[in-house]
Amino acid sequence: MTLLKIDAVKTAHDRIDVLHGISLNVEPGTITCILGSNGSGKSTLIRSILGLTPPNQGNIVFDGRSLLGMPTHRIIGRGIACIPEGRKIFPKMTVDENLRVGAYQETSGAEIARRAGQVYELFPRLKERTAQLAGTMSGGEQAMVSIGRGLMAKPKLLIIDEPSLGLSPLYVKENFRIIRDINQLGITVLLVEQNVRQTLAIAHYGYVLSQGHMVAQGSAQELAQNEEVRTAYFG
Repeated sequence: MTLLKIDAVKTAHDRIDVLHGISLNVEPGTITCILGSNGSGKSTLIRSILGLTPPNQGNIVFDGRSLLGMPTHRIIGRGIACIPEGRKIFPKMTVDENLRVGAYQETSGAEIARRAGQVYELFPRLKERTAQLAGTMSGGEQAMVSIGRGLMAKPKLLIIDEPSLGLSPLYVKENFRIIRDINQLGITVLLVEQNVRQTLAIAHYGYVLSQGHMVAQGSAQELAQNEEVRTAYFG
């Protein structure tokens, strides 16, 4: 069964139409990417999924159930975690405290500790800095904290918004490797990005948004060979 199905979604922001009948599927166990430049509607699509800017038309079905009309906290409770653009960590909290925030719906201390252990296994650098204030870390390390916090919710779907934004090329490369590792753990990923080369190198399937319209879709290989995509993004 398709994990996330977006069907003919139209969403407006301040009474201005932003998304014009968007449809896409995210299959379980995959990395599905949404590519597009600034202003293409990527952020509005994420907000629509999370119920922050509900669609005017269409439907969003997650794990067999419509999300329309559902408040954001219940959508998150259904098994969707989002790693926001710009990381948005809590700078005056420690690494460990930031991670525990991600598991706020879990009541078992043993389970929270187990999840934290998995995150530290994925990010050994964070394990060395559990008591460090997150705001004092490098951009790349803060990105690890943000991803780790998302994983603490044990999501069925992890939405990652612009993970390469503001990072050095070295950390960008490492971030994409980590996203692929997360997917190989069995977590379905919806990756929203402008960095087309790196994204298509790890994604299974992708969609291209332009000014709120879906202009292309296909396997990562098909999109990499698509002339319009190549002209727009590869020069």
